[in-house]
Amino acid sequence: MSWMDSGLTTQLEHYLHLTSFRVSLVANNIANIDTPNYHTQDIDFQSELRRAEMQAVGSAGPAVRNVPGLLERPDGNNVDMDREALLLAQLQLQYTMGAQLLREQFRRLQSAINEG
Repeated sequence: MSWMDSGLTTQLEHYLHLTSFRVSLVANNIANIDTPNYHTQDIDFQSELRRAEMQAVGSAGPAVRNVPGLLERPDGNNVDMDREALLLAQLQLQYTMGAQLLREQFRRLQSAINEG
């Protein structure tokens, strides 16, 4: 098995997909900040990454869950804008790092093709 068959590219693909999916959840939470009885949604990133690596392509998407332990306002909504903004900033950094790692993986492949 060559180093390109190690699955790193597939792992990075799962990582970027889950990060992007989580960004959409955060955006949805922010969009519903004034919706009565709306509850913040998220995924368990590490568990979903492990599950994605073990399952076949085309399997069910990430398991979305309500986030426990957040304070509810009188209208039943529990979206915390500070939490969502911090999470969005973290996800931006995670996605950038994943994209850079994937770009480096493709650069190595191109180098192996051109120099090999």
